[in-house]
Amino acid sequence: MNQLFKAFADPNRRKILELLKTKDMYVNELLEHFSITQASLSHHLEILRSADLVIAEKKGQFVSYSLNTSVLEQFIASLYTMFTK
Repeated sequence: MNQLFKAFADPNRRKILELLKTKDMYVNELLEHFSITQASLSHHLEILRSADLVIAEKKGQFVSYSLNTSVLEQFIASLYTMFTK
């Protein structure tokens, strides 16, 4: 759960999750929405991958990123349980 809190702590990572909510995207598509370097974006994506919030799928030379909704649902359910007891 600590990795999830770390992932949600940064506004850039929250924005990545918001963007991936609309559709799967490649790094170059995500990069269009930020004023950061590709290396920084890759670092944020790695943190999101480590928390299992995003799924990376290699498609030829490129990697497509998608939202892992099952982990998000589990996280929300855990928070709900934590705060309603």
